[in-house]
Amino acid sequence: MSYERKEITSDEIARQEDICREIFDKITAGGARPLAMVDTYGCQQNEADSEKIRGYLALMGYGFTGDEFQADVIVVNTCAVREHAEMRVLGNVGALNHTKAKKPGQIIAVCGCMVQQEHMAEKIKKSYPIVDLVFGPHALWRFPELLREVMTGRGRVFAAEKSDGVVAEGIPLRRDGGVKAWLSIMYGCNNFCSYCVVPYVRGRERSRKPQDIVAEAERLVRAGYKDITLLGQNVNSYGKDLDCGVDFSDLIRMINHIPGDFLIRFMTSHPKDATEKLFKTMAECEKCAHHIHLPVQSGSDRVLKVMNRNYDSAKYLAQAALARKYMPDLVLTTDIIVGFPGETDEEFEDTISLVEKVRFDAMFTFIFSPRVGTPAYSMPDPYTREQKQVRFDRLLEAANRISGEKHREYEGKTLRVLVDGETGKPEYNLSSRTNGGRLVHLCGDKSLIGQFIDVKIVSSNTWALYGEPV
Repeated sequence: MSYERKEITSDEIARQEDICREIFDKITAGGARPLAMVDTYGCQQNEADSEKIRGYLALMGYGFTGDEFQADVIVVNTCAVREHAEMRVLGNVGALNHTKAKKPGQIIAVCGCMVQQEHMAEKIKKSYPIVDLVFGPHALWRFPELLREVMTGRGRVFAAEKSDGVVAEGIPLRRDGGVKAWLSIMYGCNNFCSYCVVPYVRGRERSRKPQDIVAEAERLVRAGYKDITLLGQNVNSYGKDLDCGVDFSDLIRMINHIPGDFLIRFMTSHPKDATEKLFKTMAECEKCAHHIHLPVQSGSDRVLKVMNRNYDSAKYLAQAALARKYMPDLVLTTDIIVGFPGETDEEFEDTISLVEKVRFDAMFTFIFSPRVGTPAYSMPDPYTREQKQVRFDRLLEAANRISGEKHREYEGKTLRVLVDGETGKPEYNLSSRTNGGRLVHLCGDKSLIGQFIDVKIVSSNTWALYGEPV
């Protein structure tokens, strides 16, 4: 698919950093350090985008707070995948009327996928006058100059221009925590699933150059990060837009060669592109986690075709079997949409049948959410929300039952885990993850955070394992 790839030059990023320093001189002149708040909704790519926003804000001189009443700048980074997420965002933005009334100089910015949709940007413009700045994912790299326009009294600023998408290297980052890190390897999507708005708001697929990715991974390892997740809407497509001879499997091997004790994770994979080469690479690379998130979305071949998924249930089942052949300890997770327009009871039964055959370790299940601008938005749909809810509840019961059964299989086993944080619960005060990403609660000193340790699993439930250090 042809598109216009726009690479932002290092000089342009340097200019944005100069603007950051200009803002720093202005806002810190009085001695007090102003505060910023970044509120993030949606996927891991949005989390990675927020790290860039915080990086710019830190360079400007802002400290950070979780209290909207204390913040001098509030940035709301939005999601457009489901209607519920948009309604949450709009409700929370509306509530900021109270903060701005008490702090009239407060700047409120709304960014991300939701505002890349023309109708949502217009809604914010007309109905949310408290919002000073709106910018889409394609304009994130120039956030400093957009913020400066607001600060210099040029009125409300809107920057949600249409674009195939940009690639910008060298944007400063501020990551929270020191154990886990997101590492974007590509942006955008070319799949155009009939229900999904992502290609319209994130643009076409564009891969970062492998040397830039490996260099960032090396910096993360040197900084002590132990859990590095490679991000893309469809990581299996990595490199197809570059003339460099490196595909996603090759990239995993390159990162695997970096010295150090760390885990490589990735998301998300598309079944149409998941190959034997990928499964073989995962099995052979000792640092690559044996976990793959492979969204099936439906077990009905007719529904999959209307969804424009470009595979059928037989292919998916064969892929799951092949992946488990290479990695018997594989943790396989998925996404499923219930109630796609026109999905019949019999077609839903096909989904239940596939779930029982594959026995996913975890499933992320959703009732279909119509998205403006997608083909599925205007498809006839004879089934009510109540009917779909009945199906959803049944699928959720199956998901929870299978997850509980698979978790019980871990009891009595000793597993290597990465301790990644605190739980706030005295009986099991630490959280950790297995190689396959299973959540393990345990009791121990917080000095264990950031370490790989062996844990004996003593109990489990639907959602987590519980262990004791050995």
